[in-house]
Amino acid sequence: MLNALDEQKFQEDKTMAVVKELLRAENDGTLSFGDYTLGSKTKLDGFEFQGDIYKVKTFNEITKLEKNGMFVYESVPGTAVENFKASADEVVFNVSADKDIQVTLELEADTEYVIYMDNVNIGTMKTNLSGKISVSAEMDPGRTVEIKVKKK
Repeated sequence: MLNALDEQKFQEDKTMAVVKELLRAENDGTLSFGDYTLGSKTKLDGFEFQGDIYKVKTFNEITKLEKNGMFVYESVPGTAVENFKASADEVVFNVSADKDIQVTLELEADTEYVIYMDNVNIGTMKTNLSGKISVSAEMDPGRTVEIKVKKK
């Protein structure tokens, strides 16, 4: 059982800061990106990570990530994303924002995926012919949501 100070520290540890450097490689082999507190569009291009070139555009209205010139992630409004990892079968990341969001990911075309939020299965979705899938999440300021999209 946590006392009040421990509970406050636990909650602070669960919240995430925006990614002030816009795009950051983490020690665990994941990416963090985005700053939804910016008032004007800011971008970082030419970020090399694991042999690929990434570009991020972010501000309070939108956050967008591209890999080698191809669409990867977009959120409306802007978000901060930590520990983003994408494989052939799964995309996992932690996201925060100060209001409700819609996230669009590009995955394999015409394929079914199971969507999880904070380890709760919220259903199955099928990508369209261009491979895009959109997920909405209710957000509270200072709260982080883990989103996992797993190929069925």
